[in-house]
Amino acid sequence: MRLSTSLTPRLVALSGLLIAGVVIVHASVPETPQLSRVPFAQLPASIGQWQLDGNVAIDDESLKVLKADDYVSRLYVSGASAVDLFIAYYATQRQGDTMHSPMNCLPASGWQPMKTDRVQIPTASGAPINANRAVIQKGLDKELVLYWYQSHGRTISSEYSSKVYLVLDSLRQHRSDAALVRLVTPLGTVESGADRAAADFVRSLQPLLGRHIPD
Repeated sequence: MRLSTSLTPRLVALSGLLIAGVVIVHASVPETPQLSRVPFAQLPASIGQWQLDGNVAIDDESLKVLKADDYVSRLYVSGASAVDLFIAYYATQRQGDTMHSPMNCLPASGWQPMKTDRVQIPTASGAPINANRAVIQKGLDKELVLYWYQSHGRTISSEYSSKVYLVLDSLRQHRSDAALVRLVTPLGTVESGADRAAADFVRSLQPLLGRHIPD
């Protein structure tokens, strides 16, 4: 889809303002407060009805690009369903070290996005998870991707909104910590089955995240 000539300059201007805001914030605010959190290594092997089925390796080059302070990359299974869970945590975000959409990396690995939208996943706590939903394909294989940005008790689907909150929270709370949460599950012949499995995993995971991603 082509952006109109009037819309494109607005997006460029907004991006420039957000980047400038991050630079100004980190040049002016006091030292970031020390936060108490539990490392992802202590994420339990059982999450609801889902069981750990091993770690998913990430190559050294990708880790250099990631620049996360802590991360977890695991496979969880429940019956015939499987979920690849990845979370990256950033204690501080500075210019060049901020989170970016996982969709940016897909073409390089051969995956192409076929459909994207945003969803709200209800949870037992009452506050829904605001997430991005994408169907990706490589050859004959299709997968369902859910991901969101999480900081200070909020879940955000928009990358631009996450940058706005970064600037505001840096000014108000002297905090720029945040996390990217992403999960992938194989997509069978019926999309609703993958959606149900992914949503079940998200609802089971959500109560645990506060220990690892400080509110």
